[in-house]
Amino acid sequence: MEVHETPTAEAGMLIRRPVADVFEAIVDPAITTKFWFTHGSDRLDSGKKVRWEWRMYGVSTTVSVDEIVKDEKIVMQWSDPTTTVVWTFTAMPENTTFVEVRNFGFAGSADEQVKQAIGSTSGFSLVLAGAKAWLEQGLTLGLIGDRHPKGLPAN
Repeated sequence: MEVHETPTAEAGMLIRRPVADVFEAIVDPAITTKFWFTHGSDRLDSGKKVRWEWRMYGVSTTVSVDEIVKDEKIVMQWSDPTTTVVWTFTAMPENTTFVEVRNFGFAGSADEQVKQAIGSTSGFSLVLAGAKAWLEQGLTLGLIGDRHPKGLPAN
């Protein structure tokens, strides 16, 4: 595990699909909506800003894509205040892919940053589990919507 000066959310998952399929599931909102957000304004691409919505919660965010290396990496900024999210895609044997997500740059006091990192780790773990179910089995589990059935908690 890397040592970071500030709290960093980290999640990872092996998905039994080729790296191109897993990468596409994150950049193409038509696929991503099967396991994460409810609406995306466009595909992720370098230098592009897109809007992601979670309509069940009445929440949206602008995603600014800093860098995309096809089938390898996505670096983006999102949230308010802005944090950085780095996705890495590693091709593994037998047409499988290991996906890692790191989210960092949280604002506020040290305790607030830790709380945000823990929440982000939990959220990205659900996203990766949902992606795994969709990509491997064609199942929409509804993990993100079911995480807060009474609505998002107050900050």
